[in-house]
Formats: sequence, structure tokens, C-alpha cells
Amino acid sequence: MTVGQHDVGRRRGAGVQRFEAVGREHGVEQHAALREQEGVDGLADARMGHAPVDQAGGDLVHERPGAQPGPLTNRDGCADEARVAGTEMSGTTQVISALDLARERTLALVDDFDDTTLERAWTPMMSPLAWDLGHIAAYEDLWIAHRHGGLPLLRPELADLYDAFETPRTARGDLDFLRGAELRTHLSEVRGRSTDVLEREGPGDGTITEMVANHELQHQETMRQTLFLAGLPGGRPSAEAEHPVDRDGWIEVPGGPFEMGARDGRFAFDNERPRHPVALRPFRIARRPVTNATWLTFTEGGGYERREWWSDEGWAWKEEYDITHPQGWDGTPVDPRLAVLHVSWFEADAFARSQRARLPTEAEWERAATSAQETLQGTAFGWEWTATEFHGYPGFVPHPYREYSAPFFDAGYRVLRGGSWATHPRLRTPTNRNWDLPQRRQIFSGVRLAQDA
Repeated sequence: MTVGQHDVGRRRGAGVQRFEAVGREHGVEQHAALREQEGVDGLADARMGHAPVDQAGGDLVHERPGAQPGPLTNRDGCADEARVAGTEMSGTTQVISALDLARERTLALVDDFDDTTLERAWTPMMSPLAWDLGHIAAYEDLWIAHRHGGLPLLRPELADLYDAFETPRTARGDLDFLRGAELRTHLSEVRGRSTDVLEREGPGDGTITEMVANHELQHQETMRQTLFLAGLPGGRPSAEAEHPVDRDGWIEVPGGPFEMGARDGRFAFDNERPRHPVALRPFRIARRPVTNATWLTFTEGGGYERREWWSDEGWAWKEEYDITHPQGWDGTPVDPRLAVLHVSWFEADAFARSQRARLPTEAEWERAATSAQETLQGTAFGWEWTATEFHGYPGFVPHPYREYSAPFFDAGYRVLRGGSWATHPRLRTPTNRNWDLPQRRQIFSGVRLAQDA
């Protein structure tokens, strides 16, 4: 039974219907951010990630034209991390194993924390970690046992509690969410039901199981953002994840048409489709992202004081919240060789102007990332802001439900591309689109420059 065989809009009671509409934590239970755009110095919604296992990561997983990934392979056909969330989850045993591996990563991320730590709301706009865990379980039960298997929800009374649209992050710390042994039991019971359904029904075309696995992987990065803001272990990259890139300079990219977006025949989020032609003028893009050393020069050279480099909106935000450096620099040594992280779009835009450059459009970024002439360096350490406002591609069709992407189109969100040290390799692809509000800094975000040729 596939997603298309269900009527997502069918009403079974207001709470359950709203819960079925919930999906994202993509940087993003961003619906809450639509209602809470205070911009509290980056305390916001964001997505993606992975647990302590295998924190090291290379650059983007590239697509090879014509490559057809096999069961549980990476998007370029390689089989390494693919066990966690494969492009074609075609075997029941493989699918169950993939879901279990994703769960192992989630539990490894929080294994060393006591219940008090998990249940605390560490910042006004990030969920308690225990709420995140309950939401992961509820999402899985909704889509695998309920939608795919036709079973009633295991705990229908939890529908409103774990509805990200109805429970904004600022309120979640006060909710009676599952805690302690009850939470762990619920996670286990949901997984047992999922396993039973998959063994009975099979995985169908793999869309639902891929979506559920990716949702959990995305939440792991969201949880790491909470750990970063709370100053807890797991919120900063390990030594294994740090990959200094030493090659400066520009890559010249010729103009002309190219096909933008995800190819058919593999899993992709709805906002990555449809694939469509885009014509670009010649441009150049930096080989590597901006480093901490370069940003320190910008800071010490008056970068946060030079009004001419800032947009009106960016300057007003900076002045209101007394922004003087990237988030997380207070008293914490940073490696000057590494890419700068935790900068907002406003800061990235001002920095680019100071360098007589600009941010790349997302079309330019994707063109450069998929070009055969030279590989962009350092794409897996920090998400990279682009100049583009988040929008639907021509001919966009919501799938499997409208609320994943469409509510955030043309609403002031800026697109980020690439991935971060906290992004699972399965989610680092040249067509994946992250997005957030321009003032957000809790995300693992950096900057790559571009110029007109």
C-alpha cells in the first residue's frame, strides 16, 4: 500500500487530521516559525542530521547521469551509509534493518543524557529532546502502521501533543509529553508495530519507509542544534568531522542551460521536483566556503559596523539583537582553517558585499555542484546560504502532503544548499533544498561566495 492510496485530507477528527498533515522538521517545523518570527538570535526551527556514529563526512553525494541505484544504496549507487535510508527500500528485511540503524543513531545521540536533560526546554524555540523523540515515534506510527498498514493509531490521544503545527516550540516545554520509561516503551512499541506491518504488507514502493527514515535522520540534526544551543555534547563537530579545505580561488562556470532538480526514479522531497530547464549567465563561484580566519578579519575590520554593507532589514536585526560575531563564538576557540558556521543570511549577505561579491543563486549553486569541470570543496561541513527565496519549481506538485513544503513558499525563507557535519550522508545531495528565515543562526550554516563572470 503506497502513499498515493491514502486520502491525506480525509477527516478522522480534527486532531488526527492535523497530525496527519504534519511532517517537516526540515529546518523546519517551520510553520511554527511563521507564527514566531521574533528572530531571537537564531533560536529557531531547522532540520537534518545524524548521531555520533560516523560523524566524518565527505562532500556531496553526486548523481551520475544514467546511474540507477540498487536497493539501499546511496543516491549515486554507493552502498556505504545506504543501509540507513536507501533510495529503493525494496526488501522487507533491508527496510527494517535501515529503520533500525536510523533508530540506533537517534538513541546513541541521547544515550548519555539523563531524563532531566532530555525533558528540559533549553531554549525558547527548540523542543525538549524528549518531545523530539516522541514526535519521531508518532510520525512513524502515523505513516507505517496507520497509513501503510491500515491500523488505528497506537496512541490517538497523542495526536495533538505531537502536532508540530498546533504545538509551537515555545509551548512544548510545558506540555505533558511522554517521558522516561514510558517514552522508551512507546518508541519500542511503535517500532514493533512497524516491523509487523512491513513483514505482513511489505514496503510497497518504498516511498513511505524512505520518508520515515529520512524524517528521523532530519530530526537528529534538529536535536543537535538544541545540543549546540544548550552547550551539551553532540552540538559541535568532532575532530573526525572537521575537514579543513586549503585551496582558494574561483571556479569559472560557463553560461547556458542545464536541468535543475531531482531526476525521476529515486526518492526526493517534493520541493526538488519537477526537474526543469534553467538558463544561466556565466559566473564564478568560490572553490571553498568562507573560513573562520576570513570571517575574523571581517569582524575585526568593522564588518558589523559598516552600514553600507548591510541591507536595511539586516542592519535593523543586527542592531536590535546586538549581533557582533557568529553565534557560538563567545569564549569558544575556533579553528581558523575551518568553514565558519552559525551565521545568518543577513550576515552572509553583508559579508559578501564586503568582498565585492554576492551569494550564489540556488540555480548557480546546483549547476556548480553538478558540473563535471571541478568539484566544489567543503560542501559537507556547513549548509550554504544562497540568494534565492524558497519557492516551488514550475509545475510543482505537493507530495505526499501539502504541508511539507508549500506553506513556506514565497514567505521570506531563504534556501540553503549542501549539508553540514550533522547531516546524514543520505541527505547530502546536489538537489536537496534546505531553507530557513534570514535571521536564523542555530542551523549549521555558512557562506560560499559568487560573482558575475
